[in-house]
Amino acid sequence: MRLFQERGYDKTTMRAIAQEAGVSVGNAYYYFAGKEHLIQGFYDRIAVEHQAAVREVLDRETDLEARLAGVLKRWLDVATPYHEFAVQFFKNAADPDSPLSPFSPESTHAREEAISVHREVLAGSKAKVPEELREVLPELMWLSQMGLVLYWIFDRTEGRERSYRLAERGARITARGVSLARFRLLRPLVREVHELFTDFLPGMTNALPDPARKGAP
Repeated sequence: MRLFQERGYDKTTMRAIAQEAGVSVGNAYYYFAGKEHLIQGFYDRIAVEHQAAVREVLDRETDLEARLAGVLKRWLDVATPYHEFAVQFFKNAADPDSPLSPFSPESTHAREEAISVHREVLAGSKAKVPEELREVLPELMWLSQMGLVLYWIFDRTEGRERSYRLAERGARITARGVSLARFRLLRPLVREVHELFTDFLPGMTNALPDPARKGAP
């Protein structure tokens, strides 16, 4: 992580990482197929740190808006030391074919861990969530968090102040949306939005193959 921050992601080689770690290049490749896989380790570390950081919020709050806002702001807290690094490797993560993409198969574990946090946000709140929507809402909440992450990467305000405000306002809108979802008239719309994402976003459960890539699984 220090080398990535000092030299930039693209200019940091596995040879340099191995040298700093005091191991042979062959040893480094034995444990990690490439530096992209080191980033997966970083994703997993962020997920663990985030789950620890949200504990106090989730144990204290029962209001959905407060729980979600707390979870989003704790993520910003945990990620703060890595902001400049995130800016550097974002162009790699934005590549849909890159293992660094949050929607890639390689990112499955970190993605599922993040969605599980949102599942807990819903489960421990006093909000009345229709049973048929309990499975789809955490994924939609995680997708909104990805939107916050993208904004945070480009945020140049002091202390990323605008990102924190976006987290609070986004939590408010989400909580209101969940409240409205209690009405049967709106439930089909929520399901349709979820189906839209799962059908067209890579990495989601029902992602369709690219018709341009013959023989693609």
